Amino acid sequence: MDTSLNYNYKVVKQFAIATVVWGVVGMLVGVFIAAQLAWPALNFDTAWLSYGRLRPLHTNAVIFAFGGCALFATSYYVVQRTAQVRLFSDALAAFTFWGWQAVIVAAAITLPMGMTSGKEYAELEWPIDILITLVWVSYAIVFFGTLVKRKVPHIYVANWFFGGFILAVALLHLVNSAAIPVSLGKSYSAYAGVQDAMIQWWYGHNAVGFFLTAGFLGMMYYFIPKQADKPVYSYRLSIVHFWALIFTYMWAGPHHLHYTALPDWTQSLGMVFSLILLAPSWGGMINGVMTLSGAWDKLRSDPILKFLIVSLSFYGMSTFEGPMMSIKTVNALSHYTDWTVGHVHAGALGWVGFITMGSIYYLLPRLSGKTEMWSTPLIEMHFWMATIGIVLYIAAMWIAGVMQGLMWRAVNADGTLTYTFVESVKATYPYYVIRFGGGLLYLGGMILMTVNTFMTVRDGEAVTARIPSLAPAHA
Repeated sequence: MDTSLNYNYKVVKQFAIATVVWGVVGMLVGVFIAAQLAWPALNFDTAWLSYGRLRPLHTNAVIFAFGGCALFATSYYVVQRTAQVRLFSDALAAFTFWGWQAVIVAAAITLPMGMTSGKEYAELEWPIDILITLVWVSYAIVFFGTLVKRKVPHIYVANWFFGGFILAVALLHLVNSAAIPVSLGKSYSAYAGVQDAMIQWWYGHNAVGFFLTAGFLGMMYYFIPKQADKPVYSYRLSIVHFWALIFTYMWAGPHHLHYTALPDWTQSLGMVFSLILLAPSWGGMINGVMTLSGAWDKLRSDPILKFLIVSLSFYGMSTFEGPMMSIKTVNALSHYTDWTVGHVHAGALGWVGFITMGSIYYLLPRLSGKTEMWSTPLIEMHFWMATIGIVLYIAAMWIAGVMQGLMWRAVNADGTLTYTFVESVKATYPYYVIRFGGGLLYLGGMILMTVNTFMTVRDGEAVTARIPSLAPAHA
């Protein structure tokens, strides 16, 4: 049989299942370290169970294992369906899957052992960085090669976002990970001092901007119209959204370094671009929400659509909160507090988590020869558990963060500090317990998704989807 006449669903299904598996692993580690902050004895006096070692494992697992596998799965599916051709190379696509899993396993081994570059979201040491580069180049070849051989003249907007994310992440990774190796497990950054900090947060914020925003907006522009069975509200706005986001995000990184040794003009530049960023972000959110015009009644009975639409509300909230926190006077209160943790998780759990879950719920039945997931009530239960979990989590962190900021800068009439640092830690304790409870609920929802995935895939069959011989304007 000529496989070139069919879409490659095998690699899409592999990445979709891996997304769910790594989601549980990454969130389990997150819940465990959240518990450690409330009950420190849970590190069991063991170095590789300490917070300092498990925290980078958690961030790498949820961003690059859970989020990364979701991006691979959805981009491979979307580019085939909208270009109406099979993936450029089955062999390279398979390499990206197994190579990415090797990166994740290597991270899971080395980070608890304390092998780290010390750069946030880029902790992995140089041999793993080289493997990441090889996988990413292969990913770019598969994705852009598929676009080049497309049957339709038009490149659908979701592919612009996926393509932008692939190119930007390649640039970010190569520049920030430049290092001088001294052994197999240790290297030193090619940069030093304030330059190292500047490049790290140029990378760190753009990992949020491109890996965790642009890529997932690619999902939003494909799966919301599909699930709602409505066209994108404004295709013109989606193109404006893309270019405005791409041009603006790269400059926002310095807002992580307010009140540091970074030159003041650079901090101000980061603040200004962060504020400008609000416009394209909200333009995209409004475009996604308005796509549901005339179909709002579907939210009553469609839990997958609930995930997709509620993700946009968290996207809107996070992209308002981020620019607000970049304002220097606000940052003077929020910096180094748990408010930042609440902000990050509003985006991570609400935006990235929900858009991923909705997209994977859309894909799995179609990749398993089913009309729907094994249990729709389980999806509904997952949605509510996760939503309540997020609200508990971020509300606790917002309150804790503002309280910490106020306590740290409170002074007595004679100019001495009103509170010691340990008093602020003690006052934060109940909010850490609430945060743990919220995280536990979110993890519980993910376990429900795992059960639903297993039951859907278990009885499923290999799906062969034939490529249309005469391509219409859009997939």
